[in-house]
Amino acid sequence: MAAAALTQDELNRTLLHRQMLLQRQPLSLPAAITALVGVQAQVNNPPYIGLWTRLVAAPRAALSQLLEEGTVVRAAALRSTLHLLTADDYARLRPTLQPALVKALASFFGRKVPGAEVAAVVAAGRAQLTAGPCSFADLYPALLAVAPEADPQGLAYMVRAYVPLVQLPPACLWGRGGSPQYALREDDPPPTPAEGLRTLFHRYLAAFGPASVADFQAWSGLPRLREQTALLREGLTVYGSAAGSNPNRELFDLPGAALCPADTPAPVRFLPEYDNVLLAHEDRTRIIAAADRPRVFLSAARVRATILVAGYVRGAWKIDRVKRRATLTIEPFAPLTAAQQAALAEEGERLLHFVAEDATGTDIVFAPPP
Repeated sequence: MAAAALTQDELNRTLLHRQMLLQRQPLSLPAAITALVGVQAQVNNPPYIGLWTRLVAAPRAALSQLLEEGTVVRAAALRSTLHLLTADDYARLRPTLQPALVKALASFFGRKVPGAEVAAVVAAGRAQLTAGPCSFADLYPALLAVAPEADPQGLAYMVRAYVPLVQLPPACLWGRGGSPQYALREDDPPPTPAEGLRTLFHRYLAAFGPASVADFQAWSGLPRLREQTALLREGLTVYGSAAGSNPNRELFDLPGAALCPADTPAPVRFLPEYDNVLLAHEDRTRIIAAADRPRVFLSAARVRATILVAGYVRGAWKIDRVKRRATLTIEPFAPLTAAQQAALAEEGERLLHFVAEDATGTDIVFAPPP
């Protein structure tokens, strides 16, 4: 019997439900970060906003405290990009994500570290980090002693690809910056490759499914997953797709996982830069129209902060500060109804209170659509 075909709106509403974007959830911050399988954290502030838009309560101070305690860590993970994960999840998942980090290293720095002896470089970096936290710049002398002709930054990222490292506060906190210090975070005994991959796929489906193996590869950054399709599909529910850029693809889901009807109401939401809901699928039409992608996905891998209207990305937003006054500018990609503008303004006031809590005045401006 042919697999049931899911419509784009069914996929959209199911994704929003699993991403806590249909209704804010009363979860703790660690529980939410675990359910989301990490929160993209290329820039310090966006993960705070991403959790605020999903949870009943997500105080900035509470997340900062979790980072300072080490309950939540900032580390290279999915796609070799920085994420916030619980410390337990980082230890569990990093061995499985190792190939993604190595793949990214080759993509970005392969030519800058020609002939470098991986084992020797990694051993030198691990020895330095075992002595205590340090910055990448602190690692350079020890690494260059092993590979003097190589690019020092490339060598440091080689260490990051092979050694479990977490960034230490304050560099990962709201509004902070500077050169981060890294600390060694030894992994638990790694799972078998098949067990770890299957577990990660199931975690992914719980947060982003139903989805294809190609979607899972785009989210994780792991290479050659098509070769693992038989392993990954074992025991899963299989759907077809009636929409998207490849309507004939197979979509997998956890047995018994609920789907949301296509007509489920979807409230307006403000998503931060780099939100994983936009990055978690090879076929992103379940959340953003192909015509709108160039307005959101910019050069140098930048991803703009966006608005969701009726379930889909319908515009972008930014907040500017002039002294103690904060202005939220909403840039719709198409005309909005009066009701949609009113809902965005109401939610925007909440966003301004969260992001600019010290502002003495706020404004909301709607830019004219193109």
